[in-house]
Amino acid sequence: MTTYRIGEAAELLGVSVDTVRRWIDGGRLAAERDDHGHRTISGVDLARFAKSLADDPDEDAGRSSARNRLRGIVTAVTRDSVMAQVDIQAGPFRVVSLMSREAVDDLGLEVGSTAVAVIKSTTVVVERAR
Repeated sequence: MTTYRIGEAAELLGVSVDTVRRWIDGGRLAAERDDHGHRTISGVDLARFAKSLADDPDEDAGRSSARNRLRGIVTAVTRDSVMAQVDIQAGPFRVVSLMSREAVDDLGLEVGSTAVAVIKSTTVVVERAR
């Protein structure tokens, strides 16, 4: 069975190590001690917990049929006269969006502001991590 250390779980969930520790200490996420005394999380438990987080999305999620929502911080905004590129760092993921300059201005997006990337796609390619 696949197991994950706390740091690996935090990276996969896009949260801090301290957040995972609080979830474990609070009983929200199950963990066991390995032979060296380190806490580990079973892959099955981590997958179930990750799904439960996705099943309880942001309160704004009800306005859209898109289920993939990545909350992050805006790290770059590049504008020209018509279009803009917005870079968001959402946990370990960098999301780049091309949108109208007007939309960027209306949303007030600037470096350092928080944003939610809402992703809706008809195709998702999954590759095994090495």
